Amino acid sequence: CVIFPAVVARPVGPSFIATFPVCMTLFPLIFALILEQVRPLGGALRMLAPVAALADGLSRRLNDGSIAHGRMAWLLLVGLSTFATAVAYWLLWELQPIFAFVFNIVGLYLCMGFRHDSHAFTEIHLALRMGELERAQTLLGAWRGGRYDEASASEIARLSIEMALVAAHRKLFGVVFWFVILPGPSGAVMYRVARLLAESWGARRDAEFGAFGVPAQRAFLAIDWLPARITATVFSVVGNFEDAVYCWRSQAVLWPERSSAILIASGGGALGVKLGMPVHESGAIVDRPEMGLGSEAGVDHMQSTVGLVWRALLVCLFLLVLLAAAGWVGR
Repeated sequence: CVIFPAVVARPVGPSFIATFPVCMTLFPLIFALILEQVRPLGGALRMLAPVAALADGLSRRLNDGSIAHGRMAWLLLVGLSTFATAVAYWLLWELQPIFAFVFNIVGLYLCMGFRHDSHAFTEIHLALRMGELERAQTLLGAWRGGRYDEASASEIARLSIEMALVAAHRKLFGVVFWFVILPGPSGAVMYRVARLLAESWGARRDAEFGAFGVPAQRAFLAIDWLPARITATVFSVVGNFEDAVYCWRSQAVLWPERSSAILIASGGGALGVKLGMPVHESGAIVDRPEMGLGSEAGVDHMQSTVGLVWRALLVCLFLLVLLAAAGWVGR
């Protein structure tokens, strides 16, 4: 998939991009990561507002509470957005590869958004390190939702690490996986729109909405099945491998949502920290299974989480380089 342009597209003269297809995957990824660090999108769905508005309109017009109409609406929105992105990429490539190159950067940049979560994580980490427990509780509530007035420093660190591990996958590694698999940024768009629908439709449980959101939730779990396991594997490789694999195999089945479960379990094992467990949230004690192994979560483990994510990203970039090199040698 890394060499897609060289396989299906007509090279345009001596263009550097047409000659070296790695430019269409690895370099856009690097530029998008740099762009997100310099100018993060933020937590609001400003760039995805048209898609969110269209999703809301489809749900109001097609929702009769049935799974069949939910499936139809999901296929319309995800299928059309993915197809339109792929066609736009192909047209730009035929016109001039440099336009397709820029399109890859912009599309990937708009589909990630991990910088917003990493900023929130850093702010909580700094507040805990400075001993500002109340500020850390407020920051966690703004990031995660809910109230954490009674949460201890260990609970805040634990919840922040869990949020960071899942966000690193869903807003970075999962997006990158599908960006590599499908032509241009169409894979990243598919993953991002599918996640948007899973969060907006699949999370609805009220009687008025019915089972309309069930297909969106199931579809995202299917799309995320392989990427989540690849991310968990990379977490295991760059951390404590034996503990990560043990936690993945023995603890992930205990968590309500399987995709998040393997990320949290493998991440906790790789870091050597206990995650999950009961927490104080919104004035109640939420009972949760224990995930991970090792000591109680603290500020040092939050710093280790940053290192784990960065090492995982470097491994993924290295694998892309190897795939590109293998494709170039095979030409």
